[in-house]
Amino acid sequence: QVQLVESGGGLVQPGGSLRLSCAASGSIFGINAMGWHRQAPGKQREFVAGISNGSLKYADSVKGRFTISGDNAKNTVYLQMNSLKPDDTAVYYCNAGSSLGRIVVGTGNYWGQGTQVTVSS
Repeated sequence: QVQLVESGGGLVQPGGSLRLSCAASGSIFGINAMGWHRQAPGKQREFVAGISNGSLKYADSVKGRFTISGDNAKNTVYLQMNSLKPDDTAVYYCNAGSSLGRIVVGTGNYWGQGTQVTVSS
């Protein structure tokens, strides 16, 4: 089993920044990609960003504002979120799986519990 623990969410004003972290532990053999999805109230969960062996993918809505990165030594992936907008308000979920393609479509095998991000003045 793989455990994913997210941290870094919170309340921020529009235009502000937050950095989310997702640490993986357990039987991580076979985990080749990690990423982030988010779900706003009343909306479906959507892909945000993914990373695998240096390849990066972003949703169009966050390109130029969000940056995903990873630290293999710590089995941790980060999401730096800048220029935050109220529309970015959502629960952010970490996803891990065998390929970046699976992360993009949300079929990575493992999910974290989620961390709330609220953008409001």
